[in-house]
Amino acid sequence: MSATSTLSAPTPATGQTDEPVIVFDKVSLAFDDKVILNEISFTVNAGHTKILLGASGSGKSTTLKLILGLLKPDSGRIWVNGERVDTMSELDMMRVRADLGMVFQEGALFDSLTVSENVGYKLIEEGNLPLADAEARAQEVLGFVGLAAFGDRMPSELSGGQRRRVAIARAMAAKPRILLYDEPTTGLDPITSTTIDVEIVKLRDLEAVTSILVTHQLRDAFYVATHGATRTGEAVSLAFASETKADEAEFIMLKDGRIHFEGNASELRASTDPYLQTFLS
Repeated sequence: MSATSTLSAPTPATGQTDEPVIVFDKVSLAFDDKVILNEISFTVNAGHTKILLGASGSGKSTTLKLILGLLKPDSGRIWVNGERVDTMSELDMMRVRADLGMVFQEGALFDSLTVSENVGYKLIEEGNLPLADAEARAQEVLGFVGLAAFGDRMPSELSGGQRRRVAIARAMAAKPRILLYDEPTTGLDPITSTTIDVEIVKLRDLEAVTSILVTHQLRDAFYVATHGATRTGEAVSLAFASETKADEAEFIMLKDGRIHFEGNASELRASTDPYLQTFLS
């Protein structure tokens, strides 16, 4: 599989290192008597991917909301890019969110704006970027996701997969170093879902983006974990990753508010745990 791209790297691009970008330390959260998370601890290193799996209501999307500061934990500590966010004010969280991109289940595009205007909206409204610069950046990221010719179209003219790719372009427009994906392939057919998986892999491997992927689609989870992207000139290629490369994507299985499993794709497949076997079957 190949594509072309001239997208510039995020600034700064730290690459894949052992530097923790997101840290959860014994984080707990309950809604009334229902425990959602119970002393959850994990880290996500720069340029790596963490894939959250679990049954509905297991706390996957809640975890993303905690990172974004949309929810506060009952106890525990959360760091994003070295800053503790669980006690942070909303004003300070706005600064932290500037380095976070979010891709929602349904794309959440503005139907009254063109594709290009959707992608550049945050740059203009929140980043105070001149219109010409915002338009140039929108065109750049649309090219990265293979939709350079779609800038003047309205969201209603796009297929479901194209809308999700526009949502990814919008999330990356401000060059965040962290991208959060909340069920980005829900409702899409397998072939279209793979086009979304490809973009997630490309952003991680070519743009040094740290990512957390929430999904219940095992096909997509394993694709992201086992594939890598490389660039030769302007050509981008996707292929099965080496074992070392594949280890940079880790799975977390949530069950009953706790981490039931954490490890790479090979370890998950090899597990004889009855719950994991049932989930994977």
